[in-house]
Amino acid sequence: MPNKKGKTYKKYNGRNNKNNKDGKLKIIPLGGISEIGKNMTVVEYGNDIIVVDAGLTFPDESMPGIDIVIPDIDYLEKNAHKVRGIVVTHGHEDHIGAIPFVLKKLDIDVYATNLTIGLIKNKIIEHNLSSNNLKVVEKGQTIKLGCFDIEFVQASHSIPDAVCLSINTPLGVVFFTGDFKIDYTPIDGDRMDLTRIAEIGRNGVLALVADSTNVVRSGYTLSERSVGETFIDLFGKAKSRIIVATFASNLHRIQQVIYAAEHYNKKVALSGRSMINIISVAKELNYLDVRDNTLIELKDINKYDGDKIVLLTTGSQGEPMSALTRMAYGEHRMVKLTPTDTIIISATPIPGNEKTVSQIINKLTEIGTNIIYDALADVHVSGHACQEELKLMHVLVKPKYFIPAHGEYRHLKVHGELAESLGMNSENIFIGRNGNTYEFTKKGARLLDTDYAGNILVDGLGVGDVGNVVLRDRKHLSEDGLIVVVITVNKDTNEILSDPDIISRGFVYVKESMSLMDDAKHVVENSLQECQENNLKDWGSIKHQVREDLKKFVFSKIKRRPMILPVIIEV
Repeated sequence: MPNKKGKTYKKYNGRNNKNNKDGKLKIIPLGGISEIGKNMTVVEYGNDIIVVDAGLTFPDESMPGIDIVIPDIDYLEKNAHKVRGIVVTHGHEDHIGAIPFVLKKLDIDVYATNLTIGLIKNKIIEHNLSSNNLKVVEKGQTIKLGCFDIEFVQASHSIPDAVCLSINTPLGVVFFTGDFKIDYTPIDGDRMDLTRIAEIGRNGVLALVADSTNVVRSGYTLSERSVGETFIDLFGKAKSRIIVATFASNLHRIQQVIYAAEHYNKKVALSGRSMINIISVAKELNYLDVRDNTLIELKDINKYDGDKIVLLTTGSQGEPMSALTRMAYGEHRMVKLTPTDTIIISATPIPGNEKTVSQIINKLTEIGTNIIYDALADVHVSGHACQEELKLMHVLVKPKYFIPAHGEYRHLKVHGELAESLGMNSENIFIGRNGNTYEFTKKGARLLDTDYAGNILVDGLGVGDVGNVVLRDRKHLSEDGLIVVVITVNKDTNEILSDPDIISRGFVYVKESMSLMDDAKHVVENSLQECQENNLKDWGSIKHQVREDLKKFVFSKIKRRPMILPVIIEV
């Protein structure tokens, strides 16, 4: 439960830092620097550590089979006695997705605003963890963790209850913007607290850690309300069922869809597990304004005429198992698309997802649906600040040092140049990478080339058990296929009992390559004969010989390098 405004949480088990001799403040990003997503930053002074956000990212093409990627928290585990808690800026996956995995390793509290805690709690329950560590903080409130005083300053983003964090340390204030945009007409009416940010800036800020996602875009980010106007127009023109795909966590966008549906007395159904979960939490905590009879079950959509249905779904990024993708490929259990459907993709592709989204658009076009995306209409605005908004943040905060964050290296570089154009000394701008240490003392600041960061790959229930070797094998299999050589021997005499069997998967189509497979079998037979002549009895050596001989043969014939797996069966 939230404490009363004006009170502070106090949790401190370490020794007093006032007499700390080294006087060093360290900021160590474990994620979110030189990449999009996986945001997690360590703030450390003496015997105290706090963590800002703990997010995830999604795998790229080099990680076949991986579900999600989270930061490596080895540094935190080694310094567990210092960690006072996690403070969270907002409820998007790239800022909260790793929290359950962290809490399995560290017994610490998590502090965030009401909706953010609600979304985190949903994840905690899925992982069978207790929610006793979750602490609700009000916007405008200050909490104390060790030597740090952390103020939660109201921000604007594409999800309600987003905040900036003003962290008062023994060496000065470190201001984290989190993800933000400056929206003067926000959907929920909660404008960014620019007055308080200016006050913090006037009092002096040591370092600014700022969102760089949209720094390459000039001008201002449009208000979310502009999308609502487009929805009203598009919904009025649609002659049958409307399907809107967007991020499940973009609650402001979801609210706009609901308003537009209610404007035309349409029913709204939900498809996609994350969409259902997040909207349930938002409704329960009163962060969505929905009439009692607007939402219906997906199974009931056929009870209404098509022009009375709006379907809110996941899949705006073309995720393989998302609801929209299953619809596009005709694999959805309850929804079969028809040419009369209007599909609105209310999002822009995350860098790296462009090809996947394009494939989905092509499939939807083949079906004949009327498909609308950001290139055709104003159905999406970003939740991140463009250049002019970033300039305003810099002018208000007036930091001595600047750390661009939340972006790829090119974004950080441009953001550094933007800060320099505003008059900041280039020597006070630090562009680093995950795992580097930004170190501050009374004498100055420097960027240390440390390497405290890494990726933990999550595959199903396995966390961290898939490393570079496994990924290399998966990539190898996906590119060149597999050959299994089965050799049957007498366990008493080591005598080979039958001709070797060769099984191929993903290598060649066997029925059309019988000659090649027969020749491969002869190569294995000759290899085994050579092993017998050389009196090789160690199974490991025999497997190695078979593998090498077959590898050379296959490459000489068709210039491929499949994975070759000899298997010896003793009978």
